[in-house]
Amino acid sequence: MYIVATPIGNLGDITLRAIQVLAGAALVACEDTRVTGKLLKHIGIKAKLQRLDDHASEQVRARIIDEARRAPVALVSDAGTPLISDPGYRLVREARSAGVTVTSIPGPCAAISALAMAGLPSDRFLFAGFLPVKDKARRETLEGLAGTAATLVFYETAPRLERSLTAIAELWPDRDVAVARELTKLHEECRTGNAAALAAHYAAHPPKGEIVLLIGPPAEAEAPVLDTDALLRAAMAEAGPGKAAGQVAKATGINRAVLYARALELKGE
Repeated sequence: MYIVATPIGNLGDITLRAIQVLAGAALVACEDTRVTGKLLKHIGIKAKLQRLDDHASEQVRARIIDEARRAPVALVSDAGTPLISDPGYRLVREARSAGVTVTSIPGPCAAISALAMAGLPSDRFLFAGFLPVKDKARRETLEGLAGTAATLVFYETAPRLERSLTAIAELWPDRDVAVARELTKLHEECRTGNAAALAAHYAAHPPKGEIVLLIGPPAEAEAPVLDTDALLRAAMAEAGPGKAAGQVAKATGINRAVLYARALELKGE
């Protein structure tokens, strides 16, 4: 079984080895047969396609593995390297358990391309997939990564970019941030700065396309992120929202009105 990386935008990024493997595959397992069909048509290959997305059944995976026992099978996603925030890990795990030889055909990956061009420290990085959609979950995810001494790499959608940048600005106003968009395509850009400035830019210029969001590591002197929700909950165990907000405000220096509004939200949950 071959895990084959495919272009993330520019079709010229398909590798010679990827073409050879796809041409010789008895079956190509893919996230979307329409997307992969267009790629194969572009490079002049006809192949049997099998849809394999996050909802694929165990029986579908078993049929693909049975085929791989007899002949070469290729696994691709819609763009980039399979399994990187894309379907496929269950198939690979089960294929290896079944004794099928699995090898990777390297190629494009949006996370790596963005990291290479962003100018942020790349000796250590953490790829964390997509940030949560809801504000509270997004903030909790970021807070959980606050002490990570590495560049953080996320995938993000255009409609959610501004909200994510605003959340980052609230937590880490001084960290370096990069937004890499439409990589390898005609309108490719990589914009850097602090999160507040980038949020303002994209509020005025709504983005389109696929996005990689990167956050530089914390400075040594960066203050730890306070879990204000935990502080408020602890204070409200013995006092009402108003008094609890006052206590937390005195301890942290955070605006009491902001804390009181959040305390009321927590009380209502």
